Order: sequence, then C-alpha cells, then structure tokens
Amino acid sequence: MTVPDIQYAKSGDVNIAYEVTGDGPFDLVFVPGYVTHLELHWSIPSFAPFLEQLASSSRLIRFDKRGTGMSDRVSGAPTLETRMDDVRAVMDAVGSRRAAFFGLSEGAAMSILFAATYPERTAALVLRSAFPRRMRAPDYPWGRTEQEYEAEVERALQIFGPREKAKDTVHTLGEFDDAEAESFLQLLRFGSSPGALEALHRMNKEIDVRHVLPVVRVPTLILHGAEDKIVPVEVARYVASRIPGAQFVEIPGAGHLAFGKAADLISKEVERFVKGVWESGGWDEPEPDRVLATVLFTDIVGSTMKATELGDRGWRQLVERHHALIRRELARFRGTELDVAGDGFFARFDGPARAIRCACAITENMRELGLEIRAGLHTGECEVMDGKVGGIAVHIGARVAKQAQPSEVLVSSTVKDLVAGSGLRFRERGSAQLKGISDEWRLYAVERAD
Repeated sequence: MTVPDIQYAKSGDVNIAYEVTGDGPFDLVFVPGYVTHLELHWSIPSFAPFLEQLASSSRLIRFDKRGTGMSDRVSGAPTLETRMDDVRAVMDAVGSRRAAFFGLSEGAAMSILFAATYPERTAALVLRSAFPRRMRAPDYPWGRTEQEYEAEVERALQIFGPREKAKDTVHTLGEFDDAEAESFLQLLRFGSSPGALEALHRMNKEIDVRHVLPVVRVPTLILHGAEDKIVPVEVARYVASRIPGAQFVEIPGAGHLAFGKAADLISKEVERFVKGVWESGGWDEPEPDRVLATVLFTDIVGSTMKATELGDRGWRQLVERHHALIRRELARFRGTELDVAGDGFFARFDGPARAIRCACAITENMRELGLEIRAGLHTGECEVMDGKVGGIAVHIGARVAKQAQPSEVLVSSTVKDLVAGSGLRFRERGSAQLKGISDEWRLYAVERAD
C-alpha cells in the first residue's frame, strides 16, 4: 500500500501532523499511545496490515501528538485538555463532524475525556490497553508505586541507549519478532527524544480520569491483551464496569501493543463494533442532554459593606466594571457565561485547566478595582437545558465556591485530577461536607497557575 500523504492542521500555533486513509462511510480517529511517527508506522511489517484493515471499512484518521513524530516539538508534555484541542483541529481540517475513537494505551485517557466532553462529536469509543490512572491508590491497587514508576521511566529511556538493551525495552511493550522490534525501535527514536519522552512519562504519572468514566454515554468497547505486561487485565475490567453499557473483550496472545495475529483479531473486533454502531444509526444521535463540563462560580467578598461605602450609583458603576472584567477573561479562556446574580457569576468551560487559569486571572485583576472575590470550580456531568447546564455537578461547584477564602481559587479533587501536566500547583485544604451534598469532598486551593 502507498504511504498516505502527511498533512498538517493548526492547533493554536502548533502544527499537528495527520493522515487520512480509506474512504469508508464513517470516520475512525486513531488516538495513539506513547510515541508515534506516522510514516514509520507503515514500515513495521505486521502493523501496516492492521492499519489497512481499519481503513478498509472506515475513513481512518491518524495523527502524531504534539511533541512527537512529525508534529511540532513543544516544551514539556501537553495536557489532556490541549490534546483534545489538537484532535478537534484535525477533525475540523478533514471535515469530520462525528467519529468513532480508538484510544490506545495513554491515548485512552484523552479519548475518555473527549467522549464525555464532546459527545456530539463522538459516535463510539474503543479503548485498547487503557488505564484511567497510573499510580497506586487505596481504591486502585493496580497502579505503580513511586519506586516502580521511577524504574519504569528509567527502563523506557533505555531506548536511546545501546541497541541491544534498547530492543529489550521494546520487547516489554508487545510480542515482536526481531525485525519488528528493530522497526519499532527506529520509530520510537525518530518519534521522540529523551527529554520529550521523560516529560511524557511525568505527565502520565498525574493522570486520573476515573471520575469521568460514568459520564461516558456513547457505545464503548474495551479491548485488552491477555499477555499485557504493562496494564493488568483487572484494570480493563474496572474501566468496563464503570462505563455504562460498555462491552469487554479479552484478546488472546496480545500484549500491551499488538502485532501479527493479535493485531488481526483486534482490527476485526474494532470493525465489528464500530460498523454495528454505524448500521444502528449511531452517527445520527440527537444533541446530547448530558456532558462533562467544568463550572465556575465567583462572588465579591464584602459586597454589602462596599455598596454601603460607595452608595447606589458608585456601587452600580463598580459592579459594571467587575462584570466587564470577568467577561473579558471568559472570552480569553473560552468560557461561557451562564448566569449573573447580583455580584456573582456562573460560567462553564470545556476544559478544567482553562477554567482554573481564567479564575486566577479574574482574581488577580480584581485588585485593579479594589475588590476581592472568591472562586470555586468543579468538573462533573451536567444536564444540558436550552444551552445552559444544571444538575448535581453545578450544586457542588456553587458549594465549593462558598468554601473559598478571599482572593482564593478553590477546586474539587475531580478538577485537580484532570489537569495532569498543566503546571498548575495546589495546596490541600482538607475534606469538606458541602451543604446539601451527601459525600465529603477533598478541596484544593490553587497555588500557582503559570
């Protein structure tokens, strides 16, 4: 097969390399894991047939993540939120209104987040070798300890060392013969650099999308290799049990990455599932009534005292300047104003990191007006009603804001867990019983939003 032409989509000021293969009736977006290189993928003997098989029934859309492969190199590792922007840029460039997603390894976390945030653009979801969290926790025993993770990063970086040792590392990722191991090693070396690979691992360490799993409402298939040495099969079962209606299939003979016969089994499962969604009319679903969103609430500290001090006219003018400042920052960070009640604002965002940076910018700039605000954020499943959002997630966001101190941006643990790699830093504020909410929530104050 002729290697497809590489094209570029602009996401902000970064060029994202992509290719389109096949002309099937529906679109399938392949979200890669680890490191990729679009052209060198075709040089791996048993992987090229896998791509051809996927493209035989779909329009297969693949891309290199920013910082890897043929996409622009960037400093550090991109957040899941930024990667969602990149995927949307590629979909827009090829005219894809709605697509099925194939999320592989670390690409699965972003695919989960995308499906929950943009259900109107996600027709189906296939997760392969997926992990929702990388590190061990009391309620997640399959993750890595700190020591295990550091050893894993050190082992991964060996691909840039002596060739034989590097090939040993490659063999931990899947069932390769020597020729495939050599080809895949070349792909990894050309697709990344030691610094970029380490930054990627550091970002992956912080990923935790477990709270998002129940919010995924699109048809979902979980595929997992029986011989996966990286992610235990219990993790796949965990993910499948938390996504409503998800199907689970264990692939015999497949490792974390699959080539050869295992790849053929996987491509057939993907085709069976996605074609089934297409034939059942899954691409023509109505507008979603529930989405994952980050909500922001703000209010002025000491507003009654300030209003008394300034008088009605002076207070009204100050409030107008307050509103203008907040609307300016909402436009800058792609927030949507939903309601204004007196001196309080309610807004929504499609990304938690943007929401945090917006709240911090508002808090900082309020000093120009001689005002202090408190701000609270929460990410959760929201009901969509006439362009606005409601539901328990909105109530939690409002209650979090009530707990904030003057000039403080306070977030729920869910928000913190979703901004891996953002550079945002938090100070733990302990657990709080939010009024009207049954469960306790761990809260975090934003310390740095560079």
